[in-house]
Amino acid sequence: MTFISFDPSTEKIVAEFPEHAPNDVEKIIASAAAAQHEWSKTSIAHRAAVVVSLAKVLDDHRDMAARQITLEMGKPLPQARAEVEKCAGVCRYMATIAPSVLADEIVNAGFRESRVRAEPLGLILSIMPWNFPMWQFFRFAAPALIAGNGVLLKHAPSTMGCALMAVDLCRKAGIPDGLVSALLINVPQVESVIAHPLVSAVTFTGSTKGGSSVAELAGRYIKRTVLELGGSDAYVVLDDADLDVAVNACVTGRLLNAGQSCIGAKRYLVHSSIHDEFVERTSHRFDAAIVGPPMEASTEVGPLARADLRQTLLDQVSRSLTKGARVATHRTHSDVPSTGWYVPPMLLVNVDSTNPAFREELFGPVATVTRFDTDAEAVRLANDSVFGLGAAVFSADHNRATAIAEQLHVGTVFINEFVRSHSALPFGGVKQSGYGRELGRWGMLEFVNVKNITTG
Repeated sequence: MTFISFDPSTEKIVAEFPEHAPNDVEKIIASAAAAQHEWSKTSIAHRAAVVVSLAKVLDDHRDMAARQITLEMGKPLPQARAEVEKCAGVCRYMATIAPSVLADEIVNAGFRESRVRAEPLGLILSIMPWNFPMWQFFRFAAPALIAGNGVLLKHAPSTMGCALMAVDLCRKAGIPDGLVSALLINVPQVESVIAHPLVSAVTFTGSTKGGSSVAELAGRYIKRTVLELGGSDAYVVLDDADLDVAVNACVTGRLLNAGQSCIGAKRYLVHSSIHDEFVERTSHRFDAAIVGPPMEASTEVGPLARADLRQTLLDQVSRSLTKGARVATHRTHSDVPSTGWYVPPMLLVNVDSTNPAFREELFGPVATVTRFDTDAEAVRLANDSVFGLGAAVFSADHNRATAIAEQLHVGTVFINEFVRSHSALPFGGVKQSGYGRELGRWGMLEFVNVKNITTG
């Protein structure tokens, strides 16, 4: 088959990429394994220095990489540039912490010596999504490479151009040929790669359904996995919250990347005493957001990445309206470009916990508002979800906000800020949002063999 990239703003073809045949895949894996064998013999300091060089290459090619992101998935260009800058940042950070995180540890266990080593696993298959096509890859690849692993990249079918560019940037940085390789394959070929004896582990970022399939396959072949899946983040706005701060964070956290983010703000839980003012302010901000071509500097909200994603979101909104939700914003589809997969930002109110918009993940510029009256009710509503990726709490009382944060069944909680990943902090979820952690020292240790060498 052929993978086709479309420009979401024009619906025109950007590029076509032929699928790798099974014998091509076998050669790529063999080459990557050979490169990884040699790479693993180098020092941590050497590997970290090469990843620092990768950060410089990302900086130097920021505009080119950002344009590729925008062309293939429609992210506004300034946001795409910020994504590439974040990739460079994670490379530098991981290189900085690697010597201490990966250093041998001497443990006093009563023997002559007990030494614990962090050794590379080997080849890691990374199955990556389209919504942050550079960031999702480099946040995994930087620590995996410094730990001595090799990387196979199976990207989303719509962003194969980003996959090939990521590999090329690694090569420009001095990473050995073959050590980071793209596999242009579709779902039917994934099982054979996971099963391959030279592949040691899998990391997957994407839908819960996709993650379940990957976990099932990896379990069958006894391969380690990290899964970063969907989310339906609750933002709890308490009665004493600074509404300027809360509204700004809620809007930013929802409209970034046209709402196509696993950790986007999706369910606003708002105290009844401030509900109406919150809805008025937030709906005004949604209506004022500039929706347009993603290459234009002024654009704040671009199109959705694919036609099917747009249709799925609109179907979810339609079902939610039939169950009692109401649209509080005023823009219609006639107010956004007619060509391209655009959706006007929408705020849904009168959303109770039985509504489809509350129960399902909305992947686009649509958010919901649900009332609560007590802190206990807010916690119950926030946790009433199959997802557990992130959440936020807004309050002038830090102790009160912290008490709520500690009760939320998620991997990340931000207080008086919108949720986002950070190179120094662990990132990942619980429940159907996945397991394992990326970023920080926790992410660096996900793909190592912790080996105990004890002398009696």
